[in-house]
Amino acid sequence: MSGVDVITFGCRLNTYESEVMRSEAEKAGLNNAVLVNTCAVTGEAVRQARAAIRRARRENPHARIIVTGCAAQTEKQTFAEMPEVDVVLGNEEKLKSASYRALPDFGVSAEEKLRVNDIMSIKATAPQMIKHIDGHVRAFIQVQNGCDHRCTFCIIPYGRGNSRSVPMGAVVEQARKLTENGYCEIVLTGVDATSYGADLPGEPSLGYLAKTLLRQVPDILRLRLSSIDSIEADHHLLDLIADEPRFMPHLHLSLQHGDDMILKRMKRRHMRADAIAFCHQVKSLRPEIAFGADMIAGFPTETEKMFENAATLAEECGISNLHVFPYSPRPGTPAARMPQLDRGLVKNRAARLRERGEALQQVHLANMVGSRQTILVENNGFAHTDNFTLVAAPDLPPRTLAQVVITGHNGKHLDMQCLAAEAA
Repeated sequence: MSGVDVITFGCRLNTYESEVMRSEAEKAGLNNAVLVNTCAVTGEAVRQARAAIRRARRENPHARIIVTGCAAQTEKQTFAEMPEVDVVLGNEEKLKSASYRALPDFGVSAEEKLRVNDIMSIKATAPQMIKHIDGHVRAFIQVQNGCDHRCTFCIIPYGRGNSRSVPMGAVVEQARKLTENGYCEIVLTGVDATSYGADLPGEPSLGYLAKTLLRQVPDILRLRLSSIDSIEADHHLLDLIADEPRFMPHLHLSLQHGDDMILKRMKRRHMRADAIAFCHQVKSLRPEIAFGADMIAGFPTETEKMFENAATLAEECGISNLHVFPYSPRPGTPAARMPQLDRGLVKNRAARLRERGEALQQVHLANMVGSRQTILVENNGFAHTDNFTLVAAPDLPPRTLAQVVITGHNGKHLDMQCLAAEAA
C-alpha cells in the first residue's frame, strides 16, 4: 500500500477525528501507514479493533500500524503488547502532526511504543479544521469533548477526559468552510454534546450555539445533533425544535434504561418520568420528529420487572430506532464490581429488547407511507428523510436533495417516488 489508510470504530466524533488524523499524518509526511481509531464503549468494540489490527497486518505486512482512540487511551498496554502494532497514540496525541513524525523503529518493546499522556490533564479542546468527511455527504463538526459525569457503566471519561468546549467562533468558521466545500447538512457532535459551553465565557448552551450557526451560516440547509442527554436540553434547543425548519426533526437520546432503580445505580441524572415528559413535550412542538435512543440490557442487579420497564419506556417515548447494548463490564468502572447477571441472560434480554425496538420501527415505517418527504441522497444508493428514516434511492446521484412521496417499505427502509430533485 501507499499513503495513509484510516480504520474507524465507534461514534461520529471518532469519524470526525479520523479526518483530522489523516490530515495531520499526511502533513507530517507519513506514508505506507494504517491508523486504527478505536472505541472503548463495550468489550466487543475492543475485540473488533484487535481483530481489525491483526487483519491489517496480514494485508499490509510492511506498513506502519498506529493505534489510537478511546480503547488505546484506556487499555494502552493491551495494544502495545500486540506484535502487529508499531505505536500507540493517546486521544490527544492522535490530533497532532508531530506525533506522526517521531515514530519508533520497528520491533521495539511495548513500553517504547507508547505515546499516551494523561487525558485528565487536558483542559481545553482546540478547534480542528477539516475540509471534508471522507465518504459522507453530511459533515460532522466537533463542538465538545470529554465528560464530567461518571455513569457507573461508562469508561469513556477515562478515554476522553473532562468536558471541554470548542469556542463558538471556531465552530462557525468550521461550518463556513464545510458549506463552501459543498456540504448542506451539518451534524454537531461531542462526547456529551449537551454539556457544551459550561466552560466558556457566558456559558452558551448547545441550543444557543445551534441558533448562532443557523443565523451566521445561511448556507447550512440542514442541521442535526448527535446523541444528546435530554435532561440538559434548554429553551434554546426547544425553540429550534418548534420554530426552525432547518433544524432537522430527529433526536438521538442517551436514555440507557427505563427503571428508576437501575437509573440510580447507573448514576444517571434523569428518571423514567423525565424521559417520557421530554419526548411528549418535543412531540407536541414538532409532531413529525423521530427519536433514536441508546439502551443497555442486562445491567447488574436488573430483574425481569426492571427489564420490562426498559422495554415499555421505549414504547412510551415513541422510539423508532432503538440502539441496544448488552451490558458489558468495563474494568475500572463501579458497575463492573456490582453483582453481575449471567452472560446468557444478558444476551437474551438484549435480543428481546431489540425485538421490541424492531416492532416500534415497523410502526414508524408504516406511518411514513403516503407522506411527502425531503431526502438527502448518500453514496450507497440510500438517503435519509428529515427525521432520519432510511429511504432507498438507487436512481438518484449522491448529494441530491429530492422531494419524494413515500410509496411503501420493506421492513428495513422506505421506498419512494421522486417528485423533484436538485444537486445540494
